[in-house]
Amino acid sequence: MTAPHPMTSTPARSLAAIVGFLVVVELASGILQGYYTPIFSDIADHLDIADADVNWFEAAQLIVSALLVPPLARLGDLVGHRKVLLLSTAVTAVGSWVLAFAPSFSTFLVGWALQGAYVVWLPLEVAIIHRRTAGTGRQALLTRRAAAVLVGALELAVIIGALTSGALVEATSMTVLLALPAVAVTLCLVVVWFGVEDDSGVATGGFDWTGLALVSVAIGLVMGGLVAVRVAGPGSALPWLLIVAGVAATVPFVRHERGLDDPMVDVRLLATPGQWPVQLTAFLFGMSVLGAQIPLSTFARTDPDTVGYGLGADASFVSTLIGVYVVFLAVGAFTLPLTTRLLGARGALVGSSLFVALGYALWLPFHDSTGQALLNMAVAGVGSGALVAALPAAAAAAAPPERTGFATGMTNATKTVGGAIASSVFAIALASAGAIDDPVEGHAPLSGYLTVWSVCAAAALLAAVVLALTPRPADAEARR
Repeated sequence: MTAPHPMTSTPARSLAAIVGFLVVVELASGILQGYYTPIFSDIADHLDIADADVNWFEAAQLIVSALLVPPLARLGDLVGHRKVLLLSTAVTAVGSWVLAFAPSFSTFLVGWALQGAYVVWLPLEVAIIHRRTAGTGRQALLTRRAAAVLVGALELAVIIGALTSGALVEATSMTVLLALPAVAVTLCLVVVWFGVEDDSGVATGGFDWTGLALVSVAIGLVMGGLVAVRVAGPGSALPWLLIVAGVAATVPFVRHERGLDDPMVDVRLLATPGQWPVQLTAFLFGMSVLGAQIPLSTFARTDPDTVGYGLGADASFVSTLIGVYVVFLAVGAFTLPLTTRLLGARGALVGSSLFVALGYALWLPFHDSTGQALLNMAVAGVGSGALVAALPAAAAAAAPPERTGFATGMTNATKTVGGAIASSVFAIALASAGAIDDPVEGHAPLSGYLTVWSVCAAAALLAAVVLALTPRPADAEARR
């Protein structure tokens, strides 16, 4: 009766090997996500810009990410997820090297935007694992466990990246400092090339170029309107006309996609009860997990003796704050299988969203000391880590096999759209005290930071309400 063991152990070893190589990808992703945060103020000084204007880097990257994820996810379903993972890694490497040698704000903005291609990595990895586990009878469970491992590796690398940049910022030139993430991404490209086996696409049909053009126009108009608010002011009519035009552009886009058998954005699938709450949660979650990164960094670096608020931390101590925060992100990710078993798939998502809402709400009364900051980010971190791991897995479980890459990719697309919109709004809020022309004295107003935290808390609370009011998913399948 022992003969079947070799047959059953081979797929397990193969899956473990694939996850191991993909962990390396997430290590590089974590470095990118943690490395720059402690040194945003130093980058602002290096480029001779104000703190509030650093938010436009994040907005630009998130716009590009939002535009890239749907076509790349669709391409993964068509030609194979590993091929697209290689492509996105190569683009990310190019953007990372541009940052190292950028001589100006505009060049740095281009490099930062190109680097946003990394946002599709985790959805592609989840799609690879989800396909690999087909036929095991435990597809949802194995995918969720692998996603938790990948997110845990990502969070560990965020700590490594943050501590490294904080330690080196005073010891080396900005060019050398910014070249280190580029080296990591380049090595990641080699690992994917040799370590992840090729796969073929399972979707049929062609590539929807018209749909890509329409969604690009819609997002571009909305984001252009937000930029115009910053430049021309909220009293100008042009920004609001652009935003209204962008929202209106979604109507022909939806009509076009609904008329295709193989659309780039499957709006019918997104409207199903198993998808739309997950995708809306990802959008709302993106406002905090992506949009609030730079404001938190610049707030921590602000000297309270100069402007009356802030933590007065240097880059090294900000690295420590990030490290503690990310530890709790990892706790949330690694405990996801347990919380799902106890609360069910929907209950785990609701609880995680409530933790995020509470963590950012705590910033409103408690922002005067590093101890308060640590407590706030620990609470938000537990919920954020769980959501990062849970959302792609939940989307994959509710999608047909030929649309897995699309469904998981859309969680990052909607998350990045939410983050891009929030980053633009936060840039406006942080500059609301008036024109900030002196990059040395260009501190944002405290009211701007209060706006940031209020928006993040409200968005996460709304996500929890939406999830709580939607029909309960098949938790029995989610637990398997």
